[in-house]
Amino acid sequence: MVYSRILGTGSYLPSNVVTNAMLAERVDTSDEWIVSRTGIHARHIAAEDEKTSDLALCAARAAIADAGLVPDDIDLIIVATTTPDMVFPSTACLLQEKLGVHGCPAFDVQAVCAGFMYALVTADSYIKNGMAKKALVVGAEIISRILDWDDRRTCVLFGDGAGAVVLGAADTPGIEHACLAADGRYNKILNTPAQISAGKIQGLPFLNMDGPAVFKFAVKALSEIATITLAQAGVAQEQVDWLVPHQANLRIIESTAKHLGLPMERVVVTLPTHGNTSAASIPLALDHAVRDGRIRRGQRVLLEGIGGGFAWGAVLLTF
Repeated sequence: MVYSRILGTGSYLPSNVVTNAMLAERVDTSDEWIVSRTGIHARHIAAEDEKTSDLALCAARAAIADAGLVPDDIDLIIVATTTPDMVFPSTACLLQEKLGVHGCPAFDVQAVCAGFMYALVTADSYIKNGMAKKALVVGAEIISRILDWDDRRTCVLFGDGAGAVVLGAADTPGIEHACLAADGRYNKILNTPAQISAGKIQGLPFLNMDGPAVFKFAVKALSEIATITLAQAGVAQEQVDWLVPHQANLRIIESTAKHLGLPMERVVVTLPTHGNTSAASIPLALDHAVRDGRIRRGQRVLLEGIGGGFAWGAVLLTF
């Protein structure tokens, strides 16, 4: 039987860092207010001339190099993003052109903050079915461009960035089990409802969120899907070496870890310096923990995330 394993990881953060103190100069907020409610101290914001595909390119090149490969080895490209370069073509096709790769399938996945989970499971299926051997999976976002920077409820939460992994065919399991879910009944509590019609933007073009409702739903959904994923995989909680969660809110992360019986020392947290980078947050956190030596080959890792839709999911893997 054919399995898929992560061969390499990579990430990229824009150089421009915006601290809480800097935001406090613009909106009615403070470092203490933001940190106490979210755990965020700073975030990276893309330059005006940077596009989502540019961020994706930097992360992709790092992941491909880490895997010991060259771009021509890649035969599938999936980009998870909520903030594409344009309406079409897909950011994945634009990334493909920038990588100099031609002919392989390339497409975007849109599940907001759960996008990387959906993209990873899709690539895993391609490899298991023999439709690909080396898949590039990227989460990339420039969320700053859909934020109302005068709305202190949302502008303090998000940042920009990209993370990537290369999946390869293997004889032994890497990705062991995954669970994905969605419930469109909750679409109104987290959305950006604008659309383009007749050359004009119709509807609110900014990220809109009911914070308390999102928090309540996320805590319950993430705890449940983590438990279900482990149970279906036949893996005990104590067999998980690392939890790499979506980086949205420190209290949500702590609640999920507590539910799983995991000490925070075994949870990868990049939220304080990254903010919520949506589809990029999990691969960004994964790469940082791999690069600093925390996550090592042979360890069991649980990834999980939730985003607008609502869409959510968890992936259990051996790194």
